[in-house]
Amino acid sequence: MTPYVVSLIGAGPGDPDLITVKALKRIRDADVIAYDRLVNQEIMTEAKLEAELIYVGKHGLDCKTTWKQEDINELLIQKAMQGKQVVRLKGGDPFIFGRGGEEALALRRAGISFEIIPGISSAIAAPAYAGIPVTHRYVASSFAVIAGHEDPLKAESTVHWDRLATAVDTLVILMGVGNCESIVSELIVHGRDPETPAAAIRYGTTKEQETVTAKLVDLPRAIREANLKAPAALVVGEVVRLREELVWFMHDKVPQVKLEADLVWVAE
Repeated sequence: MTPYVVSLIGAGPGDPDLITVKALKRIRDADVIAYDRLVNQEIMTEAKLEAELIYVGKHGLDCKTTWKQEDINELLIQKAMQGKQVVRLKGGDPFIFGRGGEEALALRRAGISFEIIPGISSAIAAPAYAGIPVTHRYVASSFAVIAGHEDPLKAESTVHWDRLATAVDTLVILMGVGNCESIVSELIVHGRDPETPAAAIRYGTTKEQETVTAKLVDLPRAIREANLKAPAALVVGEVVRLREELVWFMHDKVPQVKLEADLVWVAE
């Protein structure tokens, strides 16, 4: 049994086999599991029968939910103070746009002991399953992970597209499908070549995975033509060219669809 009362756990990007051994141990021992929308339901079958499973996931780009973040924080504190072993289960990694930092601070201020169990982020896993390495010795020596959808209550965006557009070789933008058009515009305005290869990967690492590729300037149109919806990761950079040779995931083997001068691959 862990000496920590609350475990903030990353469940990985979608494929249940990508969860860590340590995470599974905590899930099997937990009295309470508060889980998010993108957690694969197969993982939940690892919980003991008497465990209390509480869904606290958010929906859609506007993050509407019956649970406010403050309520989730309070839930974790209350359950821990009842002497229960609590797991907070998140898709991906709890500290990569998962608000795990906010929950950890709330627990610390309440005097509740906790641990962080990292998970594989979709920022690297989705591209990998689509045959796109975010770095490559001869193509890309740097990459950045960016939030494509920010807190709507922010007075202004804290994403510095003017710096990011050309600062690194590969850009991975999470939660960016809904804002794809404005993101692409920002990147091009601030110096990214419109001809840069780009991709959008929906439900990466799962049987529902869909991948669309196009030139950066054409990516919003390609996404619309493919009717590709959130959740998806956007990838911008020369590494996307490698997909043509590196596709390996059987659920992402796709026919080629002509979009004017561009080739776009869409998963079955």
